[in-house]
Amino acid sequence: MADWIYGVNPAREGLRSRLRRPLELVVVSQSPSARLQEVIDEASRAGVTIRQVDRKEMDRLAGNNRHQGVLLKVEDFSFASLDDLVENWRASGKPAFFLLLDGITDPHNLGALIRSAEGAGCHGVIIPKDRACGVTGVVDKSSAGALEHIPLCQVTNLARTMDELRREGVWVYGLAGDADSQDIYSCDLVGNVALVVGSEGSGLRPNVKAHCDGLLRIPMAGTVSSLNASVAGALAMYEVVRQRKNQVD
Repeated sequence: MADWIYGVNPAREGLRSRLRRPLELVVVSQSPSARLQEVIDEASRAGVTIRQVDRKEMDRLAGNNRHQGVLLKVEDFSFASLDDLVENWRASGKPAFFLLLDGITDPHNLGALIRSAEGAGCHGVIIPKDRACGVTGVVDKSSAGALEHIPLCQVTNLARTMDELRREGVWVYGLAGDADSQDIYSCDLVGNVALVVGSEGSGLRPNVKAHCDGLLRIPMAGTVSSLNASVAGALAMYEVVRQRKNQVD
C-alpha cells in the first residue's frame, strides 16, 4: 500500500521524511516553476523515480486540483505507539512535551496543529481512533509536510492514555475557556507537560476534562469568546516554548 502527498512543500518534506520512504515523484508535464524544479532536483539526487503526466491525470491522482503540479507517492502511513513516543522523549534528554487532540474532525485544523507541534518541538501527537479526523492528503498538505517528521499516535481511549502519561511523570493540562480555569501565562510549564486541545465546537469532553491535572485558559480581551482549535493549540504550545527558553536564558 502507498499514500499520495500533494503540494510543493509537503512533497519536499516527504522526500526528507524520517518516517516513511518516498517511492515516486509525479509532476505535471509543463515547464516547472523554480520551486517545483527544486523538488524535482531533490528527488533526482535521492534516486526517486520521476514521472510526468498531464494536468487531467494529475487531478485524477490527487483527487483535486490543488496539487501545485506535484505528487509524491510514499509508503503507507504508519502510526507510532505510545511506547514509541515515550521512548522518543526519553532519548531526547529534554522535558516531555506532548500534544493530545480530543475530537478534532477538520483536516485543516489537524494539519495545522501537527505543523505547530513539530515546529514547537513536541515529542509526538496523540489522537483518538473515534470521533476524529484520520490521516489524509489534506492533513498532510495542511501540515506543510510536518506530518513526515513528527510521530503520530492513534489510541482507543484518550483518557486512559492521559493516565498512562501521568504515570510516566507527565503533567496533563487541558485547554478550556471555563471561568475557573487557570490563566495559561501563570502556569509553570517548564517540566514534563502534555497539552490537550478539544474539538472545534464543544471543546474537551467531560471525561477527558476529568482526567486532566489542570485546565488552562488563554485570556481573551475582545468580544469573541473562543479561538479556533488550531490557533489555541499553537498559542499554548509556544507558551511552553517561551517558558522553557526563558528558563535556559
